[in-house]
Amino acid sequence: MNGKHHVQGQQARSMQHLVVLLPVLNEALGLAWVLDRIPYARLKRSGYRTTVLVMDGHSTDNTPDVAAEYGVMVVDQDDTGKGSAIRHGFRKAVELEADAVVMLDADGTYAPREMIRLLRGLDSQEVVIGDRLNGRIEPDAMTRLNFVGNHLLTWIATALFGTTTSDVCSGYWAFSRDAIDQLHLNSQSFEIEAEMFASMVHRRVPFGFVPITYGPRLGEAKLGSTADGWRILRKLITRRIFPEPLP
Repeated sequence: MNGKHHVQGQQARSMQHLVVLLPVLNEALGLAWVLDRIPYARLKRSGYRTTVLVMDGHSTDNTPDVAAEYGVMVVDQDDTGKGSAIRHGFRKAVELEADAVVMLDADGTYAPREMIRLLRGLDSQEVVIGDRLNGRIEPDAMTRLNFVGNHLLTWIATALFGTTTSDVCSGYWAFSRDAIDQLHLNSQSFEIEAEMFASMVHRRVPFGFVPITYGPRLGEAKLGSTADGWRILRKLITRRIFPEPLP
């Protein structure tokens, strides 16, 4: 075997398996936008082989057709809701023997190119969260009510748990495999990120933040400002009282 082939073999064996987790429900437009922008070449240079995992919440548009067109893995989630999608996606990522997982919404609000920066943070943390509130929020990306609500929930989370979070509702996260094994979750819907924060604090999982860009969503919004805000607040209070999720 010549030296070049020996080096290539060493690189192949040392590549880490990254699963990019995309929860979707009728996100055909946003999913195509995200899949077009996943930085496969840069990820490979950073030492990752990448599997894209689309967790479909029983879409009724052509979201499954878009996923098939791009040749990515699609799994019909067990139940409805974003929380169910993420929890099922974590189990699937473990089955796939992922070394790291990046999750982001497939609606165009998060820039796929920025996952490189989140993954770099895993060198010193078990979880890295994309921070919208200290990053760049593009015009029309967030209503004034959502902007105030995000800051308020983030402040409440910090006060309740005595641990600083910069953006408790961000949908852009990077996880080590060890972190996924430690998170204990039962959220069904948009309160999943708040519960992940609570679980990390209770289980002493090291985490950090990276400022990111937040853009306008493509397609119809699914997050209801008031109702989902109350659901997130209720989850924070419940998990502050109960370190483990209730049955």
